[in-house]
Amino acid sequence: MNEEDREKIISNDYADLLLRYGIDLEKLVALEDYPINIINDKYTVIYFPASMIPLRVELGIKYSMIPKLFGLVDSSSLVEMGVVKVQSTPNLSLKGQGVLLGFVDTGIEYTNSLFKNADNTTRIVSIWDQTIDNMQASEDIFYYGTEYNKDIINLALQNEEPLSVVPSTDEIGHGTTLAGLAGGSRIEESDFVGVTPLAEYVVVKLKPAKANFNLYSPVPENTICFQENDIMFGIQYLINIANKLQKPIAICIGLGTNQGSHDGRDSLSDMISLLSNEVGNAIVVAAGNEGNRGHHYFGEIDKTLGYDLVDLKIGENESSFTMELWGNIPGIYSIDILSPSGEYIPRIPARINEFRVIKFLFEYTTVLVDYSLVESQSGDELILIRFQNPTPGIWRFKVYGGRITSGFHIWLPMQGFIGEDTVFLQPNPDTIVTIPGDASSALTVTAYDHKNQSIYRNASRGYSRTNIIKPEIAAPGVDVYSPLLGNQFGGQTGSSIATAQTTGVAAMILEWGIVKGNNRSVDTMQVKKYLIRGVNRNINIIYPNKEWGFGTLNIYGTFESLQGET
Repeated sequence: MNEEDREKIISNDYADLLLRYGIDLEKLVALEDYPINIINDKYTVIYFPASMIPLRVELGIKYSMIPKLFGLVDSSSLVEMGVVKVQSTPNLSLKGQGVLLGFVDTGIEYTNSLFKNADNTTRIVSIWDQTIDNMQASEDIFYYGTEYNKDIINLALQNEEPLSVVPSTDEIGHGTTLAGLAGGSRIEESDFVGVTPLAEYVVVKLKPAKANFNLYSPVPENTICFQENDIMFGIQYLINIANKLQKPIAICIGLGTNQGSHDGRDSLSDMISLLSNEVGNAIVVAAGNEGNRGHHYFGEIDKTLGYDLVDLKIGENESSFTMELWGNIPGIYSIDILSPSGEYIPRIPARINEFRVIKFLFEYTTVLVDYSLVESQSGDELILIRFQNPTPGIWRFKVYGGRITSGFHIWLPMQGFIGEDTVFLQPNPDTIVTIPGDASSALTVTAYDHKNQSIYRNASRGYSRTNIIKPEIAAPGVDVYSPLLGNQFGGQTGSSIATAQTTGVAAMILEWGIVKGNNRSVDTMQVKKYLIRGVNRNINIIYPNKEWGFGTLNIYGTFESLQGET
């Protein structure tokens, strides 16, 4: 790829399309002359002028081709999970030796003591920083960003100003916290150690989403968000490094979105499921923190009335957002709209490629309604409803069904991507695991308070839209003693905190199975089953369930159940 094409990868003047390699590409004849960047043998990305975005319908650009936007889903816990007991058992003592920990997140503070050996050398194999321009970037890092290997990181650590040698760091802290929880070195003076302190790291620092994505998926200004295709490139990079070193890898995904079908068939979830089935890979995903947010509605058509009434309260100062209605097969759905002032838009018929731009006279609001009767990845109906400058107040939608109906879901953007006061008045608390937590083969983790044994109040509940059991495991994720930037420590809460610790536990199983030779065919599905065998359960709760999955994580319980194999 030449320098001019490399510039298009990172330029805001060019938009990104995520395509199925060969299939979607053949349909976009008008875009065939623009740069193509291959993720793997199933997915590729094309970069075309952002000025052409308004022509997306004429160009044949489908919903599934537009990368989704993902946001962050934010040591007594080691005792709770059985980690200390396992590591104190002489014939186990699993601390991550020979295993890689992979993170696709906000980067890593490589100068932090958490990520160093006793001799001040790094435990990081490599960092791919997508935010640092390098017009000589090779195919190994997909032609953008800059890669720093262990040698140059060690050179930086010997310098009085390490960032002058390796200028990559984590300004936000999310990636550093997760990496530290999963495998941070022992810090005696702070009484901290990660789950697997002998593992090595491979890290991807994601570049921020391009500003032109507001034309597709508007988010509030200065919101931290990342593009789906950059995450997919990042995951593939981690896998490539693990394959090159011939080491197993446990990958932590602490990111999520409400965009998509919530059935595991979106591009990122599909990729994660495929890679989860490869021996040596354990991919662990956060369930999300959407509980009690009021961002999900489930409805069924009243057969007497012929419709279901949905009330949406839009808060003050909401500039623009998109919500998605997904109909369950075999139903066909359509909507009408009633604004807060009483302006009424009659039922918009469910037709192929039905697209309306509706301008409300009294509200000064524009609503775009886009029907996809057979969305290309899920095969289900999708109605995209995009608000521009929405008037605060109660907006009402009647959702009509066809001859056969089987229920529909509506999702608002996740926390941080929309104002706190924009909610459904009759929300449904289930089916709110954020994507890619619905990836069928991945291990999806929710958070609970290990101090009082209660589920985290904002934990996302399952199942998936197609009733796949999600989440599978609950791990400590409330006020967990965690590493912060600048060698500091403090309490942190969220499903990503639970996921990071579970990633460390997954690395323990990879070490036991692959490195120590007890089971050389371990993949994510086997890690999942091993952990389910060892869970703790409350005798008053029926499992699996939508809050706790199969139970709470207890790695010592896993090995107790495998006494004949240890």
